[in-house]
Amino acid sequence: MQAEIITIGDEILIGQVVDTNSAFISKTLNKIGVSVYQITSVQDEEAHIVKALQEAEENADIIIVTGGLGPTKDDITKSAIAGYFNDVLVQDQAVLKNIEHLWKTHVKKPLQQVNIDQALIPSKAKALMNVYGSAPGMWLEKNAKVFISLPGVPFEMRALMEHEVVPRLRKKYKFPYIKHKTLLTYGLGESELAERIATWEDQLPSYIKLAYLPNLGKVRLRLSGKHEDKRLLETEMAQQIDQLLPQISDVFLGYEDAGNIEAVVGKLLVKEGKTIAVAESCTGGKLAERITSVAGASAYFKGGIVSYATQTKIQVLGVDKNLIEKHSVVSHQVAQAMAVQALNLFHVDYAVATTGNAGPTKGDADAEIGTVFIAIATKENVFSEEFNFGNHRIKVVNKAVNKAFEMLQKEILKK
Repeated sequence: MQAEIITIGDEILIGQVVDTNSAFISKTLNKIGVSVYQITSVQDEEAHIVKALQEAEENADIIIVTGGLGPTKDDITKSAIAGYFNDVLVQDQAVLKNIEHLWKTHVKKPLQQVNIDQALIPSKAKALMNVYGSAPGMWLEKNAKVFISLPGVPFEMRALMEHEVVPRLRKKYKFPYIKHKTLLTYGLGESELAERIATWEDQLPSYIKLAYLPNLGKVRLRLSGKHEDKRLLETEMAQQIDQLLPQISDVFLGYEDAGNIEAVVGKLLVKEGKTIAVAESCTGGKLAERITSVAGASAYFKGGIVSYATQTKIQVLGVDKNLIEKHSVVSHQVAQAMAVQALNLFHVDYAVATTGNAGPTKGDADAEIGTVFIAIATKENVFSEEFNFGNHRIKVVNKAVNKAFEMLQKEILKK
């Protein structure tokens, strides 16, 4: 069973809006055993939409369209779909009632004709009620293929996928079982990792595939299996992981379904009842941003200081000026002093500090571009490591953040 996703909107094609809808739909379909064959983005132009529908019908069993269902003149998805099905638009009374309810409850202004017209759908379509917006979803069938049209507003689309589309697809089709398991590794490059586990990879059964997903100092190993027999697949997947883990034990940090590394670290801190603070220089607050992106981070994250300028390190963070003058602002000594000061200022169990030269110029330090020192302080100890993350500013910063989490996790697990 294969699906194709079509996203409609010039805003996607000119880069004004990032297409997150396709990622969500793909993940949702994959969970129920539907493989996505292709994702296509098209202009707000009827001929282009129709052509995309024609091609998708040849490729896939399920075609899901998002976008172009708003009240303005450039929203032409409904008319394009009606034309493709040789159909006409008719007013759906249940949809109109929903729109009237939304306006009365939330908008509290008179309905305009353009809003009323959103209750128009192709006569052959089944309306999928959108309780969060005025644009309904639509379900149509043709030549044993299912066509589904959803609004482009992400939270509206997601609700319809979860509460309308998936239940209907499960009722209509019997899907194979698909299982993914992603292992997180840090500190070993993709090619080295691949060489290390080559023998294991070569003996994987045909229905289980391995993908390498590298990203700035970390590599995700995704095992993907697809089989009609759920029990067989789960058993084989578990056995393969049991064989793999001893080969990567020194770089394995957990499973992605447990959350990304900031979530994993957060769970460890909660479990141990410990707290953390940060003192950042070259990472410019990104470490704190990643920590606070995890729901419930307030239980363990007490705060941080972005001491980007040298004077801020001295005047706000309290790093000794003589230490900086003697060893340079980018050094083991300064990184460790930053961590210790953060530990004491915030009265926490762990503090992480970053100082480095992300480029493109050397700034206040003599260190080569890409040089980063990361320090971790606890109530018993402080230590730091030196890295060179290359000469691309954004990569240097993100690699530093990833490495800081890796070091922190290993330190917590020592306790």
